Amino acid sequence: MQAPYTSITDESLDIARHFAEFAAKARYEDVPTEAREAAKKSIIDTLGVMLAASGMEPAVQGVIEVVRESGGAAECTILGFGGRAPAMMAALANGALAHCLDYDDQTPWGQHAASSIVPALLALAERRGGVSGKELITAVAVGQDIFARLRCNVGWKKDWNLSTVLGVFAATAASARLLQFTPAQVGNALGIASLQCSGIMEMVCGTGSDLRGLYAGFSAKGAVLATLLAEKGVPGIVRLFEGEYGFFNTYFDGRYDRSKILHGLGTDYLGAGTLYKRWPSVGTAHSHMKAVIDIVTEQRLSSADIAQIRLSVGDYHALMCEPIEQRIAPATLADAKFSLPFLVAVAAVRRGMSVSDFTQAGLRDPEVLATARKIVLVADPRLDWKLDLPPGFVEVVSNDGRTWSTFGTHIPGSTESPMDWGALSSKFSECASVAYSAVPKPAVLQALKMAEVLEQAEDATELLRLLR
Repeated sequence: MQAPYTSITDESLDIARHFAEFAAKARYEDVPTEAREAAKKSIIDTLGVMLAASGMEPAVQGVIEVVRESGGAAECTILGFGGRAPAMMAALANGALAHCLDYDDQTPWGQHAASSIVPALLALAERRGGVSGKELITAVAVGQDIFARLRCNVGWKKDWNLSTVLGVFAATAASARLLQFTPAQVGNALGIASLQCSGIMEMVCGTGSDLRGLYAGFSAKGAVLATLLAEKGVPGIVRLFEGEYGFFNTYFDGRYDRSKILHGLGTDYLGAGTLYKRWPSVGTAHSHMKAVIDIVTEQRLSSADIAQIRLSVGDYHALMCEPIEQRIAPATLADAKFSLPFLVAVAAVRRGMSVSDFTQAGLRDPEVLATARKIVLVADPRLDWKLDLPPGFVEVVSNDGRTWSTFGTHIPGSTESPMDWGALSSKFSECASVAYSAVPKPAVLQALKMAEVLEQAEDATELLRLLR
């Protein structure tokens, strides 16, 4: 066993070297309890949203067909649909499932880590065999920590899709940890992963396509490919992150905070703050949704009572409202999950949200569409997205002229109102109930029970066998 990670003080060493040393030497015993719990929750939560996506998102069917046509060794489970595929292709399939409902976990600052990390790790764990619960938990915690450190400390201009651009490195470091790589091998894998580092925001903000839902499949597949190539001796990049033409200069114009990225590395696992969604939609809409739910619930308003819903919007909120006619009546399921007017209308009508709201029939619901047409946008630069998820402010005007307004706070799944194991279990059961292939209720209960004590498992991939 390698010695535990200790901070490297040499300023000349690239951040990639620090991450490589950390990932290679991370031990279960060094992971704080809160980060272990977050890792376990992310594993079962990601499995749940994969199952739901298999039955609820038609766009993923094409991915599954290509994976099956590719053939190869039947190493790893394709969740929801059944069958097996080589590790790299299973990661593609399961990664595509992991984000396409926009129901996967997120950091307190937005963006999604586990949808890249967990599918890659599960594929490699099945390929290798005999991966214990402790090993899987440790690998997830490593990936979540690296993702969060990068997310908080780069100068994002809302141009790159951070979830995939950062996710491929987090998933690669986690995968290398799972395979017990040396620091040099981890560094090589990270360098190779740079060739898989991509994703533009037009994919996220544009309308008319379901492609944005599939993006985590590419970062998960890229992580597996990078790790397997490094295992074969393919070299990496010495100055990966901080070189003159490295990651930070290329993607963020050299705007990053080195000291903050490295502060507490190896002791403070930032994945402990991971948040789990209760509503299957983009997290930057949840504050507005909660605000309108609070108003219509407290005032006992029906949609027919409402004359106008005024949404105060910052810069990123505005992206979810343009072009307004297409956002009011989204054409695709992915568009619906990124449409602020539509999401607020669903929340106002349903006083909540579930995966069943996102079907072709749900997109055409006349009451929801009529409510969406009552929405008016009010620009408010105070609500621009800086780092923390931006708050949402809503004013509701009734037909008789009364008005109520509030910020959306204590959002289910937020830092203020986190999801405990009971809430997460309810979400998982809901997700499993709409899977493409039915999951027997006893298997659902067994999987939930196993996930809570995953550190006791000799073979963590038993979770997948339960859910096939």
